[in-house]
Amino acid sequence: MYDIIIIGAGAAGLSAGIYASRLGKKTLILEKLNPGGQITLSSEIENYPGICEVKSGIELMECWPQQAKKFGCEIKSEEVTKLVPSFEFHVTKWKIKTPQNEYEAKAVIIATGSTPKKAGFTGETEFTGKGVSYCAVCDGFFYRNRVVAVVGGGDSALEEALYLSEIAKKVYLIHRRDKFRAAPQTQKRVFEKENIEIILENEVKEVKGNQFVEKIELKNGKILDVDGVFVFVGMKVNNELIKNLAELNEKGEVKVDLNMKTSLNGLFAAGDIRENSVRQVVAAAGDGAVAAINAVKFCEKD
Repeated sequence: MYDIIIIGAGAAGLSAGIYASRLGKKTLILEKLNPGGQITLSSEIENYPGICEVKSGIELMECWPQQAKKFGCEIKSEEVTKLVPSFEFHVTKWKIKTPQNEYEAKAVIIATGSTPKKAGFTGETEFTGKGVSYCAVCDGFFYRNRVVAVVGGGDSALEEALYLSEIAKKVYLIHRRDKFRAAPQTQKRVFEKENIEIILENEVKEVKGNQFVEKIELKNGKILDVDGVFVFVGMKVNNELIKNLAELNEKGEVKVDLNMKTSLNGLFAAGDIRENSVRQVVAAAGDGAVAAINAVKFCEKD
């Protein structure tokens, strides 16, 4: 029996593991992939507090698992397939099942995050972190006075195009339909921006380059010289384990209070999976700390 089991080993999950284990609770982190999370796809990070030199996402997250283990946190490479709550005699227990094992815990912190949807063009996966990005706030600065393309037609795509237009020399905004789905006011601002060129009813067919993105080919055969491609075609919240348990919002994000508590007793959520997340590594780490501290309090009270 563990005090706290954390599902997911990104910034939120590892931060929660550090705090929970340091506060003396028997803690386990379960992660189906390598620890580090989505931020490891970023080629350069310079806005994380305390980092004075530019680091890659992998470099930033490198010591987090070791720090958690130093305080006694266990980390296992197992995919959680089922989460089952049990409320007996006013005592909360959780069963966590993986293909290899079944675990029990007094409290669970779910930190499985969200995954950017891919646009599907050739080279997208190969050039991720090498010119293909899913976060303008994370990576936009590195394209100052350069040429970038934004793929998408919703609010996020247009808002990120506007953000990038203040940094980049030129922004191509590419959308496969004949009109945008974003709010009218956002569209108006985009149409008024002189350095945003709108390309409708077209798609990126392929990204090309050597070590980094150098150009894109559109489906109509046109070639555009660009230094980066930002994809904003939606996010997939990784809520499969709890979508029939906890209360979600219309986007599928988990509803939480200020203590990261969900609608279920003993279940906490942290990071990109929770509603109103700003999807920044520093915020995810903060969520993890808050969730862990309150999970510890829950264990001590239960």
